[in-house]
Amino acid sequence: MAIHPSRTTRRKPPEPALVRIERVGSEGDGIAHLADGVPLYLPFTLPAEAVDARPLQPRGNGWHAVAETITDAAASRVDPPCRHFGRCGGCVLQHWRDAEYRSWKSGLLSHALRQAGFSPPDPLGLVPGRPAERRRIDFAVRRVAGSVVMGLHGQRSAEVIDITDCLVLHPALMALIDPLRQLLGGIRALRRQASVVINLLDSGADMLLCTDAPLTPADRIALIDFARDHGLARVSGASLSGASGNDTPETIGLLRPATTTLSGVSVRPPPGAFLQATATGERAIITAVLAAMPTKITARTRIAELYAGCGTLTFALARVLRVAAFEGDAATVVALRQAVNQSGLAGRIEATQRDLARQPLSAKDLASFAAVVLDPPHGGAAAQIDQVAAARVPTVVYVSCNPSTLSRDARVLFAAGYHLATATAIDQFLWSARLESVSVFRRG
Repeated sequence: MAIHPSRTTRRKPPEPALVRIERVGSEGDGIAHLADGVPLYLPFTLPAEAVDARPLQPRGNGWHAVAETITDAAASRVDPPCRHFGRCGGCVLQHWRDAEYRSWKSGLLSHALRQAGFSPPDPLGLVPGRPAERRRIDFAVRRVAGSVVMGLHGQRSAEVIDITDCLVLHPALMALIDPLRQLLGGIRALRRQASVVINLLDSGADMLLCTDAPLTPADRIALIDFARDHGLARVSGASLSGASGNDTPETIGLLRPATTTLSGVSVRPPPGAFLQATATGERAIITAVLAAMPTKITARTRIAELYAGCGTLTFALARVLRVAAFEGDAATVVALRQAVNQSGLAGRIEATQRDLARQPLSAKDLASFAAVVLDPPHGGAAAQIDQVAAARVPTVVYVSCNPSTLSRDARVLFAAGYHLATATAIDQFLWSARLESVSVFRRG
């Protein structure tokens, strides 16, 4: 049924209605339709369930709604294991049985590739995620009525949900939650809000605290004491964006080198650096990428790696061929170059700082490479993908954390004559609507 645009611009939401959930959408919400065809998006509902739905606010061409009562629950519904489920926006699918949840997760990649014009294998395999694997904390912090609230935002909300425990976190990070909350309560630089990022490196936890006021001398001492008491390798500070003239991280305390090992190479990532969320996911990504590399390799064979980060893929690729690595963040490139030089790989890896959103590599730049490997951020590679396709390199390996932007970019490759060779779904973000994947496209 055609939907008139004016239907969702009316101020008053539709009346509550009994609806049947048809499927789970890409954001993890159940999708149903009102009698007039207008879609409803209902969090925490499952296919085939009958629910009493109350529309709340416009969302796309339909309405965000809540299920006030589930009158007919799905057989695949299970009790969510986390006490914060339903309020915290991090996990949205703990209430779904594993088999159906995993099928849906791999289906996100299948759907994205089909939308781009390709025919993915059916069924498409999934590398499953498991609890207690996540190696990163990324919490929002608020000071409310004299106490500290620390955790993730609620679903589709600016409210910060106070987290006391998290089932997806590595135990070493879980152990920091309560002490960290106590620490932040005494930090004077935290006036109204802050953020805290902790990466679990091989040498220990690496914490970056961003506050809305400058750190005081007492704050610095408290942070160093916290790092010492809880075995952190490094603690750094910065200003929240707009809070001061400088948001570049400053090392407050370095108890030992903040290092992690990537494919046998020791790397010193900058504070708050992007690293793969789980060790299992990292291994699966590397395995899939290496399997896609050319079989005929000579001393002159080179590949281009775009959005290289600190070298998660770079050092694995350099085992078999020469790599031209491009990364936009200056501090990250410094860390990558330092690791390249110290590992004696300067002859196999060339690391270049380049903002590929503002200055994408041209088709001419890319044409001489045997393959292009790209691992763009959540927003994808919109500025770069046209040039990748025009370069007509034999193989393009696309590592994605967002099926939607993968689908958009892969459509460009399809139009340029590429076919899908392999696709791997990797559930690094357990119980969320996010999905990591590796898709291999070839010409000819």
